[in-house]
Amino acid sequence: MENLFSAHKQVATVSSFSELITKHFHGEVNALCWQRNLEGDFKEIVSQLQLKENITEISIEDLQQLNLSDKGNRAREIIIDDLANLTDFGAMPTLNLLKSYDRDDEFDFISTDVYSFHVDRSPVGTDTFLCTYYGASSDIIPNDEVEQKILVPEVRAALKELHNDTEEDFENFLKDNFFDLHYQPKPNAQPVNLGLGHLWRLAVDHPNQEVLPCVHRAPKENKDEYRLLLIC
Repeated sequence: MENLFSAHKQVATVSSFSELITKHFHGEVNALCWQRNLEGDFKEIVSQLQLKENITEISIEDLQQLNLSDKGNRAREIIIDDLANLTDFGAMPTLNLLKSYDRDDEFDFISTDVYSFHVDRSPVGTDTFLCTYYGASSDIIPNDEVEQKILVPEVRAALKELHNDTEEDFENFLKDNFFDLHYQPKPNAQPVNLGLGHLWRLAVDHPNQEVLPCVHRAPKENKDEYRLLLIC
């Protein structure tokens, strides 16, 4: 299979789930991709699922109750296998049917929702896994092509107006409100779209992390189309 991501310095590809979970991040590489060309009709699954809220968690039991064609059944088997592999690894994967995420529109100078480029943070060593089976897919972006929003002078000044206290307390304020996790692309930055069917492992900001965390964002959804996303 042609390596779709060979031109991207932050991405390394693997050929199996076992390689995905054992390969180490290194240097500029903070995104690992099990590149796959999946067979199966994932649209058929989405068309039969019931959206109860903007984000609806789908269980294996929900999937098993669907009456599917051969291609739909193949798609279902792939999803269940992915959920089982990640669970056996010790992760806690969820399968979401998505209409949209909540928007953060409290301030006009900074946003902290998942549509903003951001990194994930954890107090313990972990990684983010995700796979989009259907619908719009997420983006990642090289760390040297983004700027932390809290370092943008006008944004930082506006945030300081919200918190009139010591510099040390201000830094805690930024972390407590997750402002420090968000980034904006530099001019001419080139995000990498994660595509459909590939299972990704992204580096998270945690105390033992040896590489920079992977900057990523949720996509703007396609009109009248849900997303089917595995994430943990």
